[in-house]
Amino acid sequence: MVMLDTLANAMATIKNAEMRGKSEAIIMPASKLIASVLRVLESEGYIGGFEYIDDGRWGKFRVTLLGRINDIGVIKPRMPVKYTELAKMPEHLRKYLASRDIGTLIISTPQGVMTHREALKRKIGGIVIAYVY
Repeated sequence: MVMLDTLANAMATIKNAEMRGKSEAIIMPASKLIASVLRVLESEGYIGGFEYIDDGRWGKFRVTLLGRINDIGVIKPRMPVKYTELAKMPEHLRKYLASRDIGTLIISTPQGVMTHREALKRKIGGIVIAYVY
């Protein structure tokens, strides 16, 4: 089986486990990008935590779910966004969030992976890669 987008597979695994009421999800293969996105989700309170499991191949993550995620997914095509655009929150980004203050866009910036609110505080732009609410 060929995996073209491991981040999309990880988000789908989390979403499916949440919909079925599971308490944890296993994400494989592991990558640095997935670990960064999981750190953001943990800091925002959407997941309880995660741990890396070395299986001798690619590795995997065990994610503890809290039941707080209604929808999660990647944004394709991944689009660059400037700080000035992010401050206005254009229509093509607003459609991914449930409401103005509900939900989070996850952005890959030169300073690391962070939420759109943190990118606004730091006044930097980046590439929008995922959403969660």
